[in-house]
Amino acid sequence: MSTLFFSVSPPSPSFPPQSHFKSFKHLSPLKTTLKRPLFSTTTRSSLHVDPLESDPPLPPSVRTFWKWLAEEGVVSSTCPVRPAYVPEGLGLVARRDIAQDEVVVKVPRRLWINPDTVAASEIGYLCTDLKPWVAVSLFLVREKMRGNSPWRFYMDILPERTDSTLYWSEEELAEIKGTLLLRMTREMKEHVESQYDKVKEEIISQHEQLFPSSITLDGFLWAFSMLRSRAFSHLRGQLVMLPLVDLINHSASITREDNAEEINGPAGLFSWDLLFCLKSTMPVKEGEQVFIQYGLKKSNADLALYYGFVEPNVNRDSYTFTFNISESDPFHWEKLDIAAANDLGETAYFDTFMDRPLPPAILPYLRLVALQETDAVLLEPVYRKSIWKTLELPVSHVNEELVCKMVIDACESALSGYYTTVEQDKKLIQEGNLGYKLEIAVRVRLGEKRVLQQIGGIFKEKEAQLDKLEYYHERRLKELGLVGEEGETYCQPKKDSLPTL
Repeated sequence: MSTLFFSVSPPSPSFPPQSHFKSFKHLSPLKTTLKRPLFSTTTRSSLHVDPLESDPPLPPSVRTFWKWLAEEGVVSSTCPVRPAYVPEGLGLVARRDIAQDEVVVKVPRRLWINPDTVAASEIGYLCTDLKPWVAVSLFLVREKMRGNSPWRFYMDILPERTDSTLYWSEEELAEIKGTLLLRMTREMKEHVESQYDKVKEEIISQHEQLFPSSITLDGFLWAFSMLRSRAFSHLRGQLVMLPLVDLINHSASITREDNAEEINGPAGLFSWDLLFCLKSTMPVKEGEQVFIQYGLKKSNADLALYYGFVEPNVNRDSYTFTFNISESDPFHWEKLDIAAANDLGETAYFDTFMDRPLPPAILPYLRLVALQETDAVLLEPVYRKSIWKTLELPVSHVNEELVCKMVIDACESALSGYYTTVEQDKKLIQEGNLGYKLEIAVRVRLGEKRVLQQIGGIFKEKEAQLDKLEYYHERRLKELGLVGEEGETYCQPKKDSLPTL
Protein backbone atom coordinates (compact mmCIF):
# COMPACT_ATOMS: atom_id res chain seq x y z
CA MET A 1 0.00 0.00 0.00
CA SER A 2 10.77 -9.67 -0.03
CA THR A 3 11.37 -11.24 -2.97
CA LEU A 4 10.72 -14.93 -3.58
CA PHE A 5 7.79 -14.37 -5.86
CA PHE A 6 6.33 -11.48 -3.96
CA SER A 7 7.10 -8.09 -2.53
CA VAL A 8 5.15 -5.56 -0.50
CA SER A 9 5.95 -2.35 -2.33
CA PRO A 10 3.10 -0.43 -3.97
CA PRO A 11 3.29 0.49 -7.66
CA SER A 12 4.84 3.67 -8.97
CA PRO A 13 2.54 5.03 -11.69
CA SER A 14 2.82 8.52 -13.13
CA PHE A 15 0.90 9.85 -10.14
CA PRO A 16 2.46 9.03 -6.74
CA PRO A 17 2.11 5.39 -5.59
CA GLN A 18 -1.39 4.18 -4.75
CA SER A 19 -2.85 7.60 -5.46
CA HIS A 20 -4.55 7.46 -8.80
CA PHE A 21 -7.85 9.29 -8.93
CA LYS A 22 -10.92 7.16 -9.25
CA SER A 23 -13.65 8.30 -11.57
CA PHE A 24 -15.66 11.12 -10.12
CA LYS A 25 -15.26 10.75 -6.41
CA HIS A 26 -14.68 13.67 -4.13
CA LEU A 27 -11.44 13.35 -2.30
CA SER A 28 -11.56 15.38 0.90
CA PRO A 29 -13.21 17.30 3.69
CA LEU A 30 -11.81 20.63 4.77
CA LYS A 31 -9.71 19.61 7.72
CA THR A 32 -8.73 22.05 10.43
CA THR A 33 -6.38 21.42 13.28
CA LEU A 34 -8.72 23.27 15.66
CA LYS A 35 -11.99 21.41 16.19
CA ARG A 36 -15.05 23.64 16.45
CA PRO A 37 -18.45 23.07 18.07
CA LEU A 38 -21.35 22.05 15.88
CA PHE A 39 -23.09 25.02 14.26
CA SER A 40 -26.00 26.48 16.20
CA THR A 41 -29.56 25.60 15.24
CA THR A 42 -32.32 28.12 14.87
CA THR A 43 -36.08 28.03 14.55
CA ARG A 44 -36.08 30.77 11.91
CA SER A 45 -36.14 29.83 8.22
CA SER A 46 -32.51 29.63 7.20
CA LEU A 47 -33.23 31.27 3.85
CA HIS A 48 -34.31 34.48 5.56
CA VAL A 49 -31.30 34.98 7.83
CA ASP A 50 -27.61 35.58 7.33
CA PRO A 51 -26.44 32.33 5.69
CA LEU A 52 -23.15 32.54 7.58
CA GLU A 53 -24.68 33.05 11.01
CA SER A 54 -22.86 30.65 13.34
CA ASP A 55 -21.96 30.21 16.97
CA PRO A 56 -19.04 30.57 17.32
CA PRO A 57 -18.77 32.97 14.37
CA LEU A 58 -17.11 31.81 11.18
CA PRO A 59 -13.74 33.43 10.46
CA PRO A 60 -13.65 36.56 8.27
CA SER A 61 -11.95 34.60 5.50
CA VAL A 62 -15.04 32.42 5.07
CA ARG A 63 -17.29 35.48 4.88
CA THR A 64 -15.01 37.07 2.29
CA PHE A 65 -14.99 33.81 0.35
CA TRP A 66 -18.81 33.69 0.37
CA LYS A 67 -19.00 37.28 -0.82
CA TRP A 68 -16.60 36.47 -3.67
CA LEU A 69 -18.76 33.49 -4.67
CA ALA A 70 -21.84 35.73 -4.65
CA GLU A 71 -20.10 38.26 -6.91
CA GLU A 72 -19.19 35.41 -9.26
CA GLY A 73 -22.81 34.25 -9.38
CA VAL A 74 -22.14 30.92 -7.66
CA VAL A 75 -24.28 31.57 -4.56
CA SER A 76 -27.33 33.70 -3.88
CA SER A 77 -29.98 34.18 -1.22
CA THR A 78 -31.67 30.98 -2.44
CA CYS A 79 -28.58 28.77 -2.29
CA PRO A 80 -29.71 25.57 -0.51
CA VAL A 81 -26.44 25.09 1.44
CA ARG A 82 -24.08 27.18 3.53
CA PRO A 83 -20.65 26.66 5.09
CA ALA A 84 -20.73 25.93 8.81
CA TYR A 85 -18.71 24.47 11.63
CA VAL A 86 -19.32 20.72 11.90
CA PRO A 87 -17.53 17.96 13.82
CA GLU A 88 -15.17 17.43 10.87
CA GLY A 89 -14.15 21.11 10.78
CA LEU A 90 -16.04 22.99 8.07
CA GLY A 91 -18.81 21.47 6.00
CA LEU A 92 -21.91 22.24 3.98
CA VAL A 93 -25.20 22.44 5.84
CA ALA A 94 -28.72 22.52 4.38
CA ARG A 95 -30.52 25.89 4.62
CA ARG A 96 -33.77 24.12 3.77
CA ASP A 97 -34.95 20.58 3.12
CA ILE A 98 -33.05 19.09 0.17
CA ALA A 99 -34.46 16.32 -2.00
CA GLN A 100 -32.54 13.24 -3.11
CA ASP A 101 -30.46 13.94 -6.24
CA GLU A 102 -31.11 17.68 -5.98
CA VAL A 103 -28.26 19.90 -7.18
CA VAL A 104 -26.93 21.90 -4.24
CA VAL A 105 -23.97 23.74 -5.79
CA LYS A 106 -23.08 24.79 -9.33
CA VAL A 107 -19.59 26.02 -10.14
CA PRO A 108 -18.86 27.51 -13.60
CA ARG A 109 -15.81 26.36 -15.51
CA ARG A 110 -14.08 29.75 -15.17
CA LEU A 111 -13.66 29.03 -11.44
CA TRP A 112 -12.29 25.52 -11.82
CA ILE A 113 -8.63 24.85 -11.10
CA ASN A 114 -7.38 22.09 -13.37
CA PRO A 115 -4.66 21.51 -15.99
CA ASP A 116 -6.55 23.72 -18.44
CA THR A 117 -6.45 26.53 -15.87
CA VAL A 118 -2.69 26.10 -15.59
CA ALA A 119 -2.24 26.02 -19.37
CA ALA A 120 -4.09 29.32 -19.71
CA SER A 121 -2.09 30.98 -16.91
CA GLU A 122 1.11 33.00 -16.97
CA ILE A 123 3.17 29.88 -16.28
CA GLY A 124 1.25 27.63 -18.67
CA TYR A 125 3.97 27.48 -21.32
CA LEU A 126 6.41 26.20 -18.69
CA CYS A 127 4.16 23.35 -17.62
CA THR A 128 3.40 21.63 -20.92
CA ASP A 129 5.72 18.69 -20.18
CA LEU A 130 4.77 18.30 -16.53
CA LYS A 131 2.49 15.63 -15.18
CA PRO A 132 -0.98 17.13 -14.58
CA TRP A 133 -0.78 16.85 -10.79
CA VAL A 134 2.67 18.49 -10.75
CA ALA A 135 1.48 21.37 -12.93
CA VAL A 136 -1.59 22.00 -10.79
CA SER A 137 0.45 21.75 -7.57
CA LEU A 138 2.94 24.31 -8.87
CA PHE A 139 0.08 26.59 -9.89
CA LEU A 140 -1.60 26.27 -6.47
CA VAL A 141 1.47 27.11 -4.40
CA ARG A 142 2.29 30.05 -6.68
CA GLU A 143 -1.23 31.45 -6.41
CA LYS A 144 -1.18 31.04 -2.64
CA MET A 145 1.94 33.23 -2.46
CA ARG A 146 0.65 35.92 -4.81
CA GLY A 147 -1.08 38.72 -2.97
CA ASN A 148 -3.05 39.74 -6.05
CA SER A 149 -4.10 36.26 -7.12
CA PRO A 150 -7.64 36.06 -8.51
CA TRP A 151 -7.96 32.90 -6.40
CA ARG A 152 -6.81 34.55 -3.17
CA PHE A 153 -10.23 34.36 -1.47
CA TYR A 154 -10.33 30.63 -2.13
CA MET A 155 -6.71 30.14 -1.07
CA ASP A 156 -7.41 31.94 2.21
CA ILE A 157 -9.90 29.30 3.38
CA LEU A 158 -7.72 26.30 2.56
CA PRO A 159 -6.16 24.70 5.65
CA GLU A 160 -2.42 24.87 6.26
CA ARG A 161 -2.27 21.10 6.61
CA THR A 162 -4.46 18.03 6.89
CA ASP A 163 -4.50 15.01 9.19
CA SER A 164 -3.05 12.86 6.39
CA THR A 165 -0.17 10.60 7.36
CA LEU A 166 1.93 12.79 5.05
CA TYR A 167 2.04 15.23 7.97
CA TRP A 168 2.63 12.76 10.79
CA SER A 169 5.79 12.99 12.88
CA GLU A 170 8.29 10.14 13.02
CA GLU A 171 6.96 9.23 16.47
CA GLU A 172 3.43 9.03 15.09
CA LEU A 173 4.56 7.06 12.04
CA ALA A 174 6.19 4.53 14.36
CA GLU A 175 2.69 3.42 15.30
CA ILE A 176 2.11 2.12 11.77
CA LYS A 177 5.37 0.19 11.57
CA GLY A 178 5.06 -2.79 9.25
CA THR A 179 1.96 -1.51 7.49
CA LEU A 180 1.51 -0.80 3.81
CA LEU A 181 0.29 2.62 4.91
CA LEU A 182 3.78 3.46 6.17
CA ARG A 183 5.33 2.41 2.87
CA MET A 184 2.72 4.32 0.90
CA THR A 185 3.31 7.43 3.01
CA ARG A 186 7.09 7.37 2.71
CA GLU A 187 7.09 6.57 -1.00
CA MET A 188 4.53 9.26 -1.74
CA LYS A 189 6.56 11.89 0.14
CA GLU A 190 9.71 10.79 -1.66
CA HIS A 191 7.93 11.01 -5.01
CA VAL A 192 6.60 14.49 -4.27
CA GLU A 193 10.07 15.60 -3.16
CA SER A 194 11.67 14.26 -6.35
CA GLN A 195 9.14 16.11 -8.49
CA TYR A 196 9.71 19.29 -6.48
CA ASP A 197 13.48 19.04 -6.99
CA LYS A 198 12.95 18.64 -10.72
CA VAL A 199 10.52 21.58 -10.96
CA LYS A 200 12.78 23.79 -8.84
CA GLU A 201 15.82 23.08 -11.01
CA GLU A 202 14.16 23.17 -14.43
CA ILE A 203 11.43 25.80 -13.98
CA ILE A 204 11.48 27.87 -10.79
CA SER A 205 15.20 28.68 -10.74
CA GLN A 206 15.20 29.38 -14.48
CA HIS A 207 12.25 31.82 -14.35
CA GLU A 208 12.59 33.71 -11.10
CA GLN A 209 10.66 36.67 -12.51
CA LEU A 210 7.54 34.46 -12.54
CA PHE A 211 8.19 33.11 -9.05
CA PRO A 212 9.10 36.15 -6.96
CA SER A 213 8.52 34.35 -3.68
CA SER A 214 10.49 31.34 -2.59
CA ILE A 215 8.59 28.10 -3.21
CA THR A 216 9.78 25.52 -0.71
CA LEU A 217 9.32 21.78 -0.48
CA ASP A 218 6.84 22.34 2.37
CA GLY A 219 4.84 24.67 0.16
CA PHE A 220 4.85 22.21 -2.73
CA LEU A 221 3.80 19.39 -0.38
CA TRP A 222 0.96 21.61 0.87
CA ALA A 223 -0.25 22.13 -2.70
CA PHE A 224 -0.05 18.42 -3.42
CA SER A 225 -1.96 17.53 -0.25
CA MET A 226 -4.68 20.06 -1.12
CA LEU A 227 -5.01 18.58 -4.58
CA ARG A 228 -4.90 15.02 -3.32
CA SER A 229 -7.46 15.61 -0.58
CA ARG A 230 -9.84 18.02 -2.28
CA ALA A 231 -9.90 17.41 -6.03
CA PHE A 232 -12.64 15.70 -7.96
CA SER A 233 -11.78 13.57 -10.90
CA HIS A 234 -13.45 15.43 -13.68
CA LEU A 235 -16.04 13.62 -15.78
CA ARG A 236 -13.49 13.72 -18.55
CA GLY A 237 -10.83 12.18 -16.33
CA GLN A 238 -9.18 15.52 -15.54
CA LEU A 239 -8.23 16.65 -12.04
CA VAL A 240 -10.26 19.63 -10.89
CA MET A 241 -10.49 21.66 -7.68
CA LEU A 242 -13.81 23.38 -7.12
CA PRO A 243 -14.33 26.28 -4.71
CA LEU A 244 -17.19 25.65 -2.25
CA VAL A 245 -17.81 22.12 -3.58
CA ASP A 246 -14.74 20.87 -1.74
CA LEU A 247 -16.21 21.80 1.63
CA ILE A 248 -18.47 18.76 1.47
CA ASN A 249 -17.56 15.95 3.86
CA HIS A 250 -17.68 12.17 3.70
CA SER A 251 -20.18 9.85 5.37
CA ALA A 252 -19.99 6.07 5.55
CA SER A 253 -23.78 5.99 5.36
CA ILE A 254 -23.70 7.23 1.75
CA THR A 255 -23.50 4.23 -0.57
CA ARG A 256 -23.71 6.02 -3.93
CA GLU A 257 -20.90 7.74 -5.78
CA ASP A 258 -22.89 9.39 -8.58
CA ASN A 259 -22.75 12.76 -6.85
CA ALA A 260 -22.07 15.15 -9.71
CA GLU A 261 -22.69 16.00 -13.34
CA GLU A 262 -21.76 18.61 -15.91
CA ILE A 263 -24.29 20.75 -17.77
CA ASN A 264 -24.28 23.88 -19.88
CA GLY A 265 -26.16 26.62 -18.12
CA PRO A 266 -26.31 30.20 -16.84
CA ALA A 267 -23.18 31.15 -14.93
CA GLY A 268 -23.91 34.68 -13.79
CA LEU A 269 -25.54 37.74 -15.27
CA PHE A 270 -25.64 37.50 -19.07
CA SER A 271 -23.15 34.59 -19.08
CA TRP A 272 -23.34 30.95 -20.09
CA ASP A 273 -20.79 28.28 -19.20
CA LEU A 274 -20.14 24.64 -18.48
CA LEU A 275 -21.22 23.99 -14.88
CA PHE A 276 -20.01 21.41 -12.41
CA CYS A 277 -23.11 20.40 -10.43
CA LEU A 278 -22.84 18.74 -7.02
CA LYS A 279 -25.84 16.64 -6.01
CA SER A 280 -27.04 15.31 -2.68
CA THR A 281 -27.46 11.56 -3.12
CA MET A 282 -29.95 11.37 -0.26
CA PRO A 283 -32.65 13.61 1.27
CA VAL A 284 -31.35 16.13 3.83
CA LYS A 285 -33.36 18.05 6.40
CA GLU A 286 -32.83 21.75 7.04
CA GLY A 287 -29.93 22.25 9.45
CA GLU A 288 -28.36 18.87 8.70
CA GLN A 289 -24.99 18.40 7.05
CA VAL A 290 -24.84 17.39 3.39
CA PHE A 291 -22.47 14.49 2.72
CA ILE A 292 -21.09 12.45 -0.17
CA GLN A 293 -19.14 9.20 -0.46
CA TYR A 294 -15.41 9.61 -1.02
CA GLY A 295 -14.99 6.18 -2.56
CA LEU A 296 -16.53 2.81 -1.79
CA LYS A 297 -13.42 0.97 -2.98
CA LYS A 298 -10.97 2.89 -0.83
CA SER A 299 -9.37 1.06 2.09
CA ASN A 300 -8.76 2.55 5.52
CA ALA A 301 -5.12 2.99 4.50
CA ASP A 302 -6.27 5.06 1.51
CA LEU A 303 -8.56 7.17 3.69
CA ALA A 304 -5.77 7.77 6.23
CA LEU A 305 -3.23 8.69 3.55
CA TYR A 306 -5.48 10.94 1.47
CA TYR A 307 -7.71 12.56 4.11
CA GLY A 308 -6.57 11.68 7.60
CA PHE A 309 -9.45 9.59 8.91
CA VAL A 310 -10.60 5.96 8.95
CA GLU A 311 -13.87 4.09 9.37
CA PRO A 312 -14.53 1.35 11.94
CA ASN A 313 -16.13 -0.81 9.24
CA VAL A 314 -14.30 -4.08 8.56
CA ASN A 315 -15.14 -3.76 4.85
CA ARG A 316 -12.49 -1.01 4.72
CA ASP A 317 -9.85 -3.47 5.97
CA SER A 318 -7.51 -4.24 3.09
CA TYR A 319 -4.08 -5.47 2.10
CA THR A 320 -2.38 -5.10 -1.29
CA PHE A 321 -0.42 -8.18 -2.35
CA THR A 322 2.44 -7.69 -4.77
CA PHE A 323 3.73 -10.57 -6.89
CA ASN A 324 6.12 -10.63 -9.81
CA ILE A 325 7.52 -12.72 -12.62
CA SER A 326 11.17 -13.24 -11.70
CA GLU A 327 13.76 -12.10 -14.22
CA SER A 328 15.65 -15.33 -13.53
CA ASP A 329 12.65 -17.44 -14.57
CA PRO A 330 13.69 -19.45 -17.66
CA PHE A 331 10.25 -18.69 -19.15
CA HIS A 332 10.29 -15.02 -18.15
CA TRP A 333 9.46 -13.54 -21.55
CA GLU A 334 6.74 -16.06 -22.40
CA LYS A 335 5.05 -15.41 -19.05
CA LEU A 336 5.45 -11.68 -19.48
CA ASP A 337 3.70 -11.79 -22.88
CA ILE A 338 0.78 -13.74 -21.42
CA ALA A 339 0.49 -11.39 -18.44
CA ALA A 340 0.54 -8.35 -20.73
CA ALA A 341 -2.16 -9.86 -22.92
CA ASN A 342 -4.36 -9.92 -19.81
CA ASP A 343 -3.61 -6.36 -18.64
CA LEU A 344 -1.02 -7.38 -16.06
CA GLY A 345 2.71 -6.81 -15.93
CA GLU A 346 5.99 -8.18 -14.68
CA THR A 347 4.83 -6.97 -11.27
CA ALA A 348 1.14 -7.19 -10.37
CA TYR A 349 -0.80 -5.71 -7.45
CA PHE A 350 -3.91 -7.25 -5.96
CA ASP A 351 -6.10 -5.37 -3.48
CA THR A 352 -7.74 -7.84 -1.11
CA PHE A 353 -10.47 -6.85 1.30
CA MET A 354 -11.86 -8.46 4.42
CA ASP A 355 -14.72 -10.90 3.77
CA ARG A 356 -14.68 -10.30 0.01
CA PRO A 357 -13.84 -12.70 -2.82
CA LEU A 358 -10.26 -12.78 -4.04
CA PRO A 359 -9.48 -10.50 -7.00
CA PRO A 360 -10.41 -12.55 -10.10
CA ALA A 361 -6.95 -12.28 -11.71
CA ILE A 362 -4.86 -13.27 -8.72
CA LEU A 363 -5.05 -17.07 -9.11
CA PRO A 364 -4.44 -17.13 -12.90
CA TYR A 365 -1.49 -14.80 -12.42
CA LEU A 366 0.01 -16.87 -9.60
CA ARG A 367 -0.45 -20.09 -11.57
CA LEU A 368 1.31 -18.43 -14.49
CA VAL A 369 4.19 -17.36 -12.24
CA ALA A 370 4.42 -20.89 -10.80
CA LEU A 371 4.45 -22.75 -14.12
CA GLN A 372 7.58 -24.88 -14.37
CA GLU A 373 8.99 -28.10 -15.75
CA THR A 374 6.30 -30.24 -17.44
CA ASP A 375 3.54 -27.67 -16.88
CA ALA A 376 5.51 -25.18 -18.95
CA VAL A 377 4.23 -26.88 -22.10
CA LEU A 378 1.16 -24.66 -21.65
CA LEU A 379 3.38 -21.69 -22.56
CA GLU A 380 3.77 -23.01 -26.09
CA PRO A 381 2.24 -20.80 -28.82
CA VAL A 382 -0.40 -23.42 -29.64
CA TYR A 383 -1.96 -22.89 -26.20
CA ARG A 384 -1.56 -19.11 -26.13
CA LYS A 385 -5.17 -18.22 -26.99
CA SER A 386 -6.66 -20.42 -24.29
CA ILE A 387 -4.03 -20.38 -21.56
CA TRP A 388 -5.62 -17.71 -19.36
CA LYS A 389 -8.88 -19.64 -19.26
CA THR A 390 -6.85 -22.75 -18.45
CA LEU A 391 -5.14 -20.90 -15.59
CA GLU A 392 -8.48 -20.00 -14.03
CA LEU A 393 -8.58 -23.59 -12.74
CA PRO A 394 -5.87 -25.68 -11.02
CA VAL A 395 -3.09 -26.75 -13.40
CA SER A 396 -1.30 -29.47 -11.48
CA HIS A 397 -0.67 -30.58 -7.92
CA VAL A 398 2.87 -29.17 -8.00
CA ASN A 399 1.72 -25.85 -9.47
CA GLU A 400 -1.15 -25.38 -7.03
CA GLU A 401 1.08 -26.30 -4.10
CA LEU A 402 3.56 -23.61 -5.12
CA VAL A 403 0.75 -21.07 -5.48
CA CYS A 404 -0.40 -21.82 -1.93
CA LYS A 405 3.16 -21.55 -0.64
CA MET A 406 3.67 -18.17 -2.32
CA VAL A 407 0.56 -16.67 -0.71
CA ILE A 408 1.11 -18.24 2.73
CA ASP A 409 4.75 -17.07 2.76
CA ALA A 410 3.66 -13.56 1.74
CA CYS A 411 1.11 -13.43 4.57
CA GLU A 412 3.51 -14.75 7.21
CA SER A 413 6.29 -12.42 6.08
CA ALA A 414 4.01 -9.39 6.25
CA LEU A 415 2.57 -10.40 9.64
CA SER A 416 6.07 -10.68 11.10
CA GLY A 417 6.65 -6.98 10.40
CA TYR A 418 4.06 -5.65 12.87
CA TYR A 419 5.08 -4.98 16.44
CA THR A 420 1.63 -5.68 17.90
CA THR A 421 -0.74 -8.63 17.59
CA VAL A 422 -4.37 -8.65 16.53
CA GLU A 423 -5.38 -9.33 20.13
CA GLN A 424 -3.35 -6.38 21.45
CA ASP A 425 -4.88 -4.00 18.92
CA LYS A 426 -8.40 -5.23 19.65
CA LYS A 427 -7.80 -4.60 23.34
CA LEU A 428 -6.59 -1.04 22.66
CA ILE A 429 -9.75 -0.27 20.69
CA GLN A 430 -12.01 -1.84 23.33
CA GLU A 431 -10.37 0.18 26.09
CA GLY A 432 -10.90 3.38 24.11
CA ASN A 433 -9.42 6.77 24.99
CA LEU A 434 -7.04 6.59 22.03
CA GLY A 435 -5.86 9.82 20.54
CA TYR A 436 -7.14 10.70 17.06
CA LYS A 437 -4.01 9.64 15.18
CA LEU A 438 -3.33 6.63 17.39
CA GLU A 439 -6.81 5.31 16.66
CA ILE A 440 -6.13 5.67 12.93
CA ALA A 441 -2.87 3.76 13.34
CA VAL A 442 -4.41 0.96 15.41
CA ARG A 443 -7.38 0.48 13.07
CA VAL A 444 -5.19 0.40 9.96
CA ARG A 445 -2.65 -2.08 11.30
CA LEU A 446 -5.41 -4.23 12.84
CA GLY A 447 -7.29 -4.27 9.54
CA GLU A 448 -4.22 -5.31 7.55
CA LYS A 449 -3.45 -8.13 9.96
CA ARG A 450 -7.03 -9.39 9.86
CA VAL A 451 -6.92 -9.59 6.07
CA LEU A 452 -3.52 -11.30 6.08
CA GLN A 453 -4.73 -13.87 8.60
CA GLN A 454 -7.89 -14.49 6.62
CA ILE A 455 -6.13 -14.89 3.26
CA GLY A 456 -3.40 -17.03 4.81
CA GLY A 457 -6.09 -19.25 6.34
CA ILE A 458 -7.88 -19.63 3.00
CA PHE A 459 -4.73 -20.86 1.29
CA LYS A 460 -3.78 -23.17 4.15
CA GLU A 461 -7.18 -24.83 3.80
CA LYS A 462 -6.65 -25.00 0.06
CA GLU A 463 -3.24 -26.57 0.60
CA ALA A 464 -4.82 -29.28 2.75
CA GLN A 465 -7.26 -30.13 -0.06
CA LEU A 466 -4.75 -30.40 -2.91
CA ASP A 467 -5.22 -34.18 -3.32
CA LYS A 468 -8.96 -33.68 -3.88
CA LEU A 469 -8.70 -31.10 -6.64
CA GLU A 470 -9.17 -31.78 -10.33
CA TYR A 471 -6.24 -30.64 -12.46
CA TYR A 472 -5.71 -29.77 -16.09
CA HIS A 473 -4.65 -33.28 -17.10
CA GLU A 474 -7.85 -34.86 -15.72
CA ARG A 475 -10.04 -32.17 -17.22
CA ARG A 476 -8.42 -32.63 -20.61
CA LEU A 477 -8.88 -36.41 -20.56
CA LYS A 478 -12.56 -35.92 -19.77
CA GLU A 479 -12.92 -33.49 -22.65
CA LEU A 480 -11.42 -36.16 -24.96
CA GLY A 481 -13.67 -38.87 -23.58
CA LEU A 482 -10.78 -40.85 -22.12
CA VAL A 483 -12.12 -41.02 -18.55
CA GLY A 484 -15.01 -43.19 -17.43
CA GLU A 485 -17.67 -42.48 -14.84
CA GLU A 486 -15.61 -44.20 -12.14
CA GLY A 487 -12.43 -42.35 -13.11
CA GLU A 488 -10.96 -45.14 -15.20
CA THR A 489 -8.91 -44.06 -18.22
CA TYR A 490 -9.01 -45.41 -21.77
CA CYS A 491 -6.44 -45.61 -24.52
CA GLN A 492 -9.12 -44.56 -26.99
CA PRO A 493 -12.22 -42.48 -26.46
CA LYS A 494 -15.49 -44.32 -25.79
CA LYS A 495 -17.68 -44.60 -28.89
CA ASP A 496 -20.52 -42.60 -27.35
CA SER A 497 -18.10 -39.74 -26.67
CA LEU A 498 -16.95 -39.38 -30.25
CA PRO A 499 -18.35 -36.42 -32.15
CA THR A 500 -21.13 -37.29 -34.59
CA LEU A 501 -20.77 -36.54 -38.29
